[in-house]
Amino acid sequence: MSFTPITATDALAQFCQAQADSRFLAIDTEFVRESTYYPQLCLIQVAGDTGAAAIDALAEGLDLAPFFDLLAKEDLPKVFHAGRQDLEIFYNLSGRVPHPVFDTQVAAMVLGFGDQVGYDVLVRKVEGVQIDKSSRFTDWSQRPLTDRQITYAMADVIHLRPVYESLSKRLEDAQRAHWLIEEMAVLTAERTYRADPSEAWRRLKARGLKPRALAVLREIAAWREAEAQRRDTVRNRVLRDDTLLDIAGSAPRDAKALGRIRGFPKGQIDGRIGTGVLQAVQRAFEIPDKDLPKSRRREAPPPGAGPIGDLLKVLLKARCEEAGVASRLVANGEEIEKLAAEDNPDSPVLHGWRRELFGEDALRLKRGELTMSVRDGAVVVDALGDLAPANTGP
Repeated sequence: MSFTPITATDALAQFCQAQADSRFLAIDTEFVRESTYYPQLCLIQVAGDTGAAAIDALAEGLDLAPFFDLLAKEDLPKVFHAGRQDLEIFYNLSGRVPHPVFDTQVAAMVLGFGDQVGYDVLVRKVEGVQIDKSSRFTDWSQRPLTDRQITYAMADVIHLRPVYESLSKRLEDAQRAHWLIEEMAVLTAERTYRADPSEAWRRLKARGLKPRALAVLREIAAWREAEAQRRDTVRNRVLRDDTLLDIAGSAPRDAKALGRIRGFPKGQIDGRIGTGVLQAVQRAFEIPDKDLPKSRRREAPPPGAGPIGDLLKVLLKARCEEAGVASRLVANGEEIEKLAAEDNPDSPVLHGWRRELFGEDALRLKRGELTMSVRDGAVVVDALGDLAPANTGP
């Protein structure tokens, strides 16, 4: 398939119009994010039924509106591989998440290709083609782009088309298309891409902080998140994580106390950063005691939960190996521990296709209705009533 570099809005509109009736679009992006809060989109690769294009997102005067309108077509499936960051970029730029979406990495996990299989590995397994990845770490923000860079980038969508067609058929044959639809509902939900500053404190490793100190941490982390968004810069260029934790622990109420914080930029004590931090600390002290955040301490599991969790992990591996599904897609360690400790937890494991594959059997195992044994070198799961009675003698 030939492809066209696009640097002008008229050419982009013509290309998008030509692809509007495609059966599906294969899409990928190249971006940089080393020094910005939001990813900086550099290149968009698109392949439809009648052509492919490398859209230079940094071209002067280029308006991406025709492309965003194409993404908004509900009757046009959009195919990505590991597309979460691509979708985040399009949401930030257009305010809309593309829909419907087919993610070939997730589909590959559903079909047993392994956990988070890479694109080049998937192409090799499905098409038998080896992709040149020598330009993987190129700086996509530099202009002009070389022919080699563009050729490398376009390979990511040209091969994505036959990969999609193959995986889509395999999902239908395995009657698992509805599994992928459930996963795509999460991937295409707007809440997945909304960066809520009030939740930023949860990503910090705060240990041993009392509720009031946690409130300070929550307020200054929210202020930093909003400031990083406003400046479009990385968080640590506003204030470092360890500085936030020091501020939360000491809760400075004035500039003098703030100046004693290790790592706080001295030249910013009386500036925007110092003012913002002190105001955030003040907000934390105005929160009533009853509304203070609490640390998420992991409660000690009930007696027996550890061995039960071990049995559930064996069951998970057995069911996933039998079905040819990546176990990581079904449940993680935390979800297994929760299922072992609680009789009916609010967990993805007990909803949708995960319950169908594993969750229901996990509950039956906990109730003593299933048994596991080893036969011919494999784990075998039986319903308790299906076991042959033991031989008790003559």
